[in-house]
Amino acid sequence: MKQVVSFLQNIFARVWALWGLVTFIITFIIILIPSLFTSFIKDEKKSQAAFIYLSKVWMNIWLTLIACPIKVSGKENVDKNETYIFTCNHNSLLDAPITCPYIPGANKTIAKTSFAKIPIFGWYYKKGSILVDRKSDASRRKSFDNMKKTLQQFIHVVIFPEGTRNRTSNPLKNFYDGAFKLSITTQTSIVPTLLFNSAKAMPHHKIFYLLPHQLEIRYLPPVSPKGLDVTALKEKVFAIMQDEFVKG
Repeated sequence: MKQVVSFLQNIFARVWALWGLVTFIITFIIILIPSLFTSFIKDEKKSQAAFIYLSKVWMNIWLTLIACPIKVSGKENVDKNETYIFTCNHNSLLDAPITCPYIPGANKTIAKTSFAKIPIFGWYYKKGSILVDRKSDASRRKSFDNMKKTLQQFIHVVIFPEGTRNRTSNPLKNFYDGAFKLSITTQTSIVPTLLFNSAKAMPHHKIFYLLPHQLEIRYLPPVSPKGLDVTALKEKVFAIMQDEFVKG
């Protein structure tokens, strides 16, 4: 019986993934047109805020269509008058598109250069991102400078400190130093941010697979870098995020 249920679920998940892809493309084309106009706003923060607002409209529609509603909790921990570095766990391909639209205010996400090469989508991807080629030392240095510049413009920076999706059995992978070095250098507080259930909707170990599931993004209280070095800050944020993730 279990094998039959599993077989039927796999068929449904592939069909639902096709529905997800088709609706993603259609809704993207629709939202792309107004999004293009945000580039004409001269003030960078206002331009990015408008872009993020439209991306939230897009995700609200798309997540409804694929029956993956998102719950946002902990917004009281984010002071709208402050600029932060948001550190997020990474379990699924869903994580990037559902993160930045629901972060309060203008923000940019550290992202790989690969998706920027896709025609049409590449512009949208670059608009919402600070690109980095992790294989290039020069690119990493440039992206770090761009992150500092972004914070100076009062735009939040969003980082997945695990680097890539967590394919281990542990709640979190080990963190890279980048987010914490940026926090120390700029004296910007970190908002530990957790994504729940994205891997249940779109597991990393299955190709072209999507299931309806409630998603959640949760903001925890900011962590100040004052009095800490990179290692101590990294360990503190890791412990906070891991404890919260395990608690569920």
